[in-house]
Amino acid sequence: MKFTFTDTCRLSNNEIEKTAKILLPYLKHLQLVADKNNYDFAESSINLPFDEKSANEVKNLVKKLKTKKLQYIVDIGIGGSNLGTKAVYDTLFGYFDIVQPDRYPKMIFLDTNDPEFISRIVALLKRIKSPEEIVINAISKSGGTTETITNLEIVLASVGKTIVNTRFVVTSDKGSKFWNFATEKNVPCLEIPTTVGGRYSVLSPVGLFPLMMADLNIDSLLAGARSMRNKCLSKSVLANPAIVSAAILFLHNTKGININDNFFFHPELESVGKWYRQLMGESLGKDGKGITPTVSIGSTDLHSVGQLYFGGPKDKITTIIGAPSAETVVVPGNMTFPLVAHVENKKFGVIMDAIRQGVAATYDNLKLPYMTIILDDLSEKSLGELLQFKMMEMMFLGKLLGVNTFNQPHVELYKIETKKILSR
Repeated sequence: MKFTFTDTCRLSNNEIEKTAKILLPYLKHLQLVADKNNYDFAESSINLPFDEKSANEVKNLVKKLKTKKLQYIVDIGIGGSNLGTKAVYDTLFGYFDIVQPDRYPKMIFLDTNDPEFISRIVALLKRIKSPEEIVINAISKSGGTTETITNLEIVLASVGKTIVNTRFVVTSDKGSKFWNFATEKNVPCLEIPTTVGGRYSVLSPVGLFPLMMADLNIDSLLAGARSMRNKCLSKSVLANPAIVSAAILFLHNTKGININDNFFFHPELESVGKWYRQLMGESLGKDGKGITPTVSIGSTDLHSVGQLYFGGPKDKITTIIGAPSAETVVVPGNMTFPLVAHVENKKFGVIMDAIRQGVAATYDNLKLPYMTIILDDLSEKSLGELLQFKMMEMMFLGKLLGVNTFNQPHVELYKIETKKILSR
């Protein structure tokens, strides 16, 4: 992964370094967390990529449940319980499911309580002929989330008892009400470390189990995260991507730029943007503070909000994210409609890269601030790097803003009101 910011973020290296050095005591604390290699700290999610015991528990359960007939992994959770998993799956498989209808297994995500969608899921589940065709995975730290439990109850009521008894897995905090109910019913359980919040849990069994069931390489995902954690513990602050990115976002925020747009030049990365949207929104939006995360897709959104970004209010700091393409689709040399110059015989990847560079050049010309992340490729390893980078960036950014990066007290407000309404 290549992270660049010099001359594009509209801040001097001296300004960035001065702010970054404020984080040195916190960096020392994170190094302690890494050295302890346990789950005693709020930041202990940085140890997930090194937890061989947890990864092996996932692998053993996958080995037990994986069959050649497997068609669907039904992933039931909301927020941090599914956004990270969906980010990885959609990048490598999910975005293409509509044009690869015969590729299995597929992952189905049930998050919100959409009656139209769930009715179609019920119809699909009733067509399951063998228990080996499905695995149901319900994820919740407590089990008290209305959306998750109601979706789960509908799914369990729609499949036979054999499936419920043999193809159902719960992922939760050990000792939670959800965990205890599941163990009483002899349902296999995978543990989320108590100190690891949902939005930091993708590298725990929350993400690892369903992703491995769906044929993704979790060893590569974890290897990428391990590599990035080491970079983000670097004492040389300008060589530490998480600290630098946090410092840049913070400095612009102090100047009234409180929107962080993540502009992905691969549409299949959109779910990564939605994962980051929760990571930033839920981690920083407290005490009247926060930065609003938005997600844009290149080149589609250049024809919807590009005008706003280029000509509207200067209240945004953009992160442009791209990757080289492994595909070799080429525009024909003998074009039927030769209406656009310089595209004949060019690979689509070259064209998309030219569009990305054109956007960056426009930001430069307009003196709009941005950073650039270029992944080595679209692979599990690169996604592991990106996810770990952004999670550690958020820890540093929360420290600079002076907020508790790991709680979400206001999320509970709608849950309380919802339960009041349902009780009537």
